[in-house]
Amino acid sequence: MNTEEFVQGFYKEKQDIIKEYLSRKPTTSVGALIKSLNLSDHQNKIMEEIINNTCTDIYYSILLGLEGSAAIGGVQQRYDLKDSSGNQLNDGDIGGYAYEYFQETN
Repeated sequence: MNTEEFVQGFYKEKQDIIKEYLSRKPTTSVGALIKSLNLSDHQNKIMEEIINNTCTDIYYSILLGLEGSAAIGGVQQRYDLKDSSGNQLNDGDIGGYAYEYFQETN
């Protein structure tokens, strides 16, 4: 795995979560709660935007925090991230890929 694949994994998780939360047959408690609201099509679109923007903020912040560009819980430091094969995942470009995936393609 490389840095871009690492960030892509977070982006894929975001997309999967949004899809699950807005599913007609949700399997999560959040999805079930949203479904229970019986939202109109217009309201569903707004809910999708809310969830998308919330997830973008969260994942982007976590990735920048891991890189050391932002604080996690008030502590700002760079973390040494490696996959099980020893490949360095935090090569200093997490922020660039995070911006590309979470801000440009949001």
